[in-house]
Amino acid sequence: MERRFTQAATGAQGAEAALPGPCAHDVQWAGERRSAIGVAFLLFTALFTADAGFGSLDVTRGVLWTGLAGLIFVILLPPRVSVRPGLLSARGLLMTNTVRTDALASVHWSDGVAQRMILRDTDGSQVEIDPTVLVRNPAMWRLLDTDTRSSLRHGTLVHGATALRQLAQRIDRETAHTVFKVSGLQ
Repeated sequence: MERRFTQAATGAQGAEAALPGPCAHDVQWAGERRSAIGVAFLLFTALFTADAGFGSLDVTRGVLWTGLAGLIFVILLPPRVSVRPGLLSARGLLMTNTVRTDALASVHWSDGVAQRMILRDTDGSQVEIDPTVLVRNPAMWRLLDTDTRSSLRHGTLVHGATALRQLAQRIDRETAHTVFKVSGLQ
């Protein structure tokens, strides 16, 4: 068995190793990753086959189609979100962003086509996540809700109580809908 020693980082990333407790991950992330791989592979295969069928396939076009498929994969791959007591992390392809959820300063919705929730802590760290990740993962929501309540109690969460209330109402609606559907009352 091998032991690994790493130097502690500063800020929210350094606190990640120090906080004990359960860690909740997005249960549907692996399926979304497989979908991103599948779409990129299908696009590559279709373009490669069409080019080969028309007789215009060469090294340059093969590299171009490979790059395009890789770009589609990068665009479609969602960040892997995890929550543990005191921390929320979103790990992308190249970077991991982490915020202290027990010391949140603001929570707000981003404007745009895809709805995003932006969480910022008192240290200045920021994470942008898709709120449906929290809707479909009740364990993640419970951990985040507990920490945001402590942020409200400590007075660090200045902006965002309304956004959190909206998310809580959405999660309650989805949970009730699921319960009715499973019990056959719908």
